[in-house]
Amino acid sequence: MPIYVIKRDDRREEFSPEKIVVSCLKAGAPLDVARKIARIIECDLLRSGINEVTTKDLMRGVLNYLRQENEEWYKNWIIFDRAVKKRKLEE
Repeated sequence: MPIYVIKRDDRREEFSPEKIVVSCLKAGAPLDVARKIARIIECDLLRSGINEVTTKDLMRGVLNYLRQENEEWYKNWIIFDRAVKKRKLEE
């Protein structure tokens, strides 16, 4: 059963672990750690039995695991998000 991500504009798209990998790489995480975080997030979603997740909840999960791995990667992600995407984190 596929998991769908509910985007900020209410569109839905199928969950893609590769997007998490790319985000983690942009934050400075090495490929192996980026893949590990994506796998953990995917397993968490599958284990929960849900079929939809918001981008906000997905982002929180990714940031949590990034922070556990390396505080600098976490900070890099926040800086990138604010600078490039021009939005503030909703914490």
